[in-house]
Amino acid sequence: MSNVSVAAEWQLLTDRYYRKPELYPMRWKHIDLSRNKVACAPFGGPIALIRDDSKIVQLYAESALRKLRIFNSAGVLLSETVWKHPGGRLIGMSWTEDQTLICIVQDGTIYRYNVHGECLEPNFSMGKDCFEQNVVDCVFWGNGVVCLTEAGKLFCVPDFKEIKPCKLAEIGVGVEELPHCMAVIEPQYTVSGNVEVLLGVGSGFVIVDEDEVRFIDEEKVGGAVQKIAVSHNGRFLACFMHDGRFLVMNTEFINFTNYQCESALPPEQMAWCGLDSVLLYWDDVLLMVGPSGDSVSYFNDEPVIFIPECDGVRVLSNTSMEFVQLVPDSTVSIFKIGSTSPASLLFDALDHFDRRSAKADENLRLIRSSLPEAVEACIDAAGHEFDVSRQRTLLRAASYGQAFCSNFKCDHIQEMCKTLRVLNAVRDPEIGIPLSIEQYKLLSAPVLVGRLINAHQHLLALRISEYVGLNQEEVVMHWACAKITASLAIPDAALLEILLDKLKLCKGMSYAAVAAHADRSGRRKLAAMLVDHEPHSSKQVPLLLSIAEEETALVKATESGDTDLVYLVLFHIWQKSSALEFFGTIQARALARDLFIAYARYYKHEFLKDFFLSTGQLQEVALLLWKESWEIGKNSMASKGSPLHGPRIKLIEKAHDLFSETKEHNFESKAAEEHAKLLRIQHELEVSTKQPIFLDSSISDTIRTCIALGNHRAAMKVKTEFKVSEKRWYWLKVFALATIRDWDALEKFSKEKRPPNGFRPFVEACIDAAEKGEALKYIPKLADPRERAEAYARIGMAKEAADAASQAKDGELLGRLKLSFAQNTAASSIFDTLRDRLSFQGVS
Repeated sequence: MSNVSVAAEWQLLTDRYYRKPELYPMRWKHIDLSRNKVACAPFGGPIALIRDDSKIVQLYAESALRKLRIFNSAGVLLSETVWKHPGGRLIGMSWTEDQTLICIVQDGTIYRYNVHGECLEPNFSMGKDCFEQNVVDCVFWGNGVVCLTEAGKLFCVPDFKEIKPCKLAEIGVGVEELPHCMAVIEPQYTVSGNVEVLLGVGSGFVIVDEDEVRFIDEEKVGGAVQKIAVSHNGRFLACFMHDGRFLVMNTEFINFTNYQCESALPPEQMAWCGLDSVLLYWDDVLLMVGPSGDSVSYFNDEPVIFIPECDGVRVLSNTSMEFVQLVPDSTVSIFKIGSTSPASLLFDALDHFDRRSAKADENLRLIRSSLPEAVEACIDAAGHEFDVSRQRTLLRAASYGQAFCSNFKCDHIQEMCKTLRVLNAVRDPEIGIPLSIEQYKLLSAPVLVGRLINAHQHLLALRISEYVGLNQEEVVMHWACAKITASLAIPDAALLEILLDKLKLCKGMSYAAVAAHADRSGRRKLAAMLVDHEPHSSKQVPLLLSIAEEETALVKATESGDTDLVYLVLFHIWQKSSALEFFGTIQARALARDLFIAYARYYKHEFLKDFFLSTGQLQEVALLLWKESWEIGKNSMASKGSPLHGPRIKLIEKAHDLFSETKEHNFESKAAEEHAKLLRIQHELEVSTKQPIFLDSSISDTIRTCIALGNHRAAMKVKTEFKVSEKRWYWLKVFALATIRDWDALEKFSKEKRPPNGFRPFVEACIDAAEKGEALKYIPKLADPRERAEAYARIGMAKEAADAASQAKDGELLGRLKLSFAQNTAASSIFDTLRDRLSFQGVS
């Protein structure tokens, strides 16, 4: 196979070859680039055109209204819209990294469009200064822009994702002397991390950032700069000088290339072709200058637009899209005329093999030691080709050579085939994304799929995602949302079937997100039908609330068992509906009702009382009232006859009334009644004694306190009011008298009548008060010898305890008493003697 036809298209520049293959014949009609402002997105992105209102042009059969038209790279119309924006002339437009078209008009207003020609709201402004001074020029990069005003001031938007205009340092150039040219070094390539603006001013050179202005000596630059282009890596500058010289220097202004052009007029366009050469364009000449000062000229009879790429420059004309690029080394080694490299011989061997020539085996023998490198070169060359038949031939040559390589990894060919299938699919003119393999690697497959999605090429995006192993959910979801937007005439039920047929292809699909879009599109019924298929309650419930499906949301939240979701629904319904509607909604749902009650008990007592009253749960209202009375009691003001006691007692009385209306709560009714009565008595006691010590104490404590204060009449009143038993009365009075150590009164009380509890309370009270002598007055009066024995033991009288225990004839009691006197040897011997005597008598 002859390689002459391939290499004949190349141009030699110093020692490197360049080629300019045609990517597409443009499909548009009656387009003259010279009459339009043009913005072309990198990485094979769309092309935006609008008639240039700064030029006087002849209108043919077209409307006087200007239209913004968006094409793909093959000239296929994607969208168009009439331009009706105020603000003066369109100064510049460019595509951002996410393929949003930015348009800046004279008064500094920023308009944004998507690839479908839809104006994105809101619009932004470069600020008051730009509005007053007018923008005369702007330079875009990636996601930012720098604008120059008529007053020579610079304003910058560093990132269009968050539009915040800022003013750069003053350059001191008046209205009479605007810069000849302007370029930017992107923030990622500067030391400061901020954009740096390069300006050709007068016969010098200026670098401006946010904080400072640096003037570069004329001698260092070499004269007045008429045009500047910055390389992709931000390290080199291409400058066209006032005298027709073309210079390439680094950012330290060290000169590498000096080429004298035939014309002293500055080129209309200038762009870097990779990092090895620069393209300059005049009216009909395209000049490529290499690093050694060599040049190659191409002649064009129609206007062109440069579209710089990472590995070359796309050249757009009225009729074609071409790509100027450095010919890869692998391609040169194969197709260079007269090449005898292993890759060229392998490619030639395939040709002989197809013609059944023995020369194929001869070629393989010659390159056997270099066969793996030859296979790799063929694979790499195939990746850099745009011609599908040439790709196929190069891959066949690689596969043919691989058959004779025992240690070559076959997955290299498979990976390249997979990559080329993706690239060839998006290069189709209907898609119109002419990515090179280097651009594809830099862009990445997920970003490419995202761009296809935004262009509504969902089928291709889905197939590529499946082919390269990406998540297909994003593609299907975007398709579903776009389908809803575009299907206004399709009924909800029919559209639901169409959507479900595709959505079920992806497991874990978020139906809620699609339903949310349907709701935003005004199709609430469709949204409700879609959200019913959402498997995750955490996504389903909030959306149901947003589309006013509160009942369904409460059912779903309750079924999920997620209390947070239930509370979310409850609070939403609570705020939106009346109290009675809310009560009716939650009454039939146990979990929702219980959660509401649990919350309201802490924070919404009054609302909870309304709920219980509406459902007839009077006892619950009564308990809440009772609890409120206790809360009032905790108030530090509720003392010394405070007026807070009145409301507190009334609350308890209300609770009593509510309890008394149901037969099942007689105990609670009686308790509430007596509680109110006790509080009233305690309040009276505090008022009369002027001591805040009675409130919220028990009946027993109240009686004990009255006795301790000597108010026996009040104590008897409490005893009578609350029917305190005689036994309990005796215990309380005995211990109260012992507490105040009124032993005479205690003795007198013991003699009034026979105590119903016996004399044990008197003994206990005296012993607890550590009054041994007083206790001895009552211990002998104890009827039970066991009690007498234990009482004597507690006050340390071993002999008397032993005598009482012997009367009880209880060996176990003797054993316990012995243990209590374990430290007293004499006492222990007494108990041992008695125990032995009892054992001898046969008493256990």
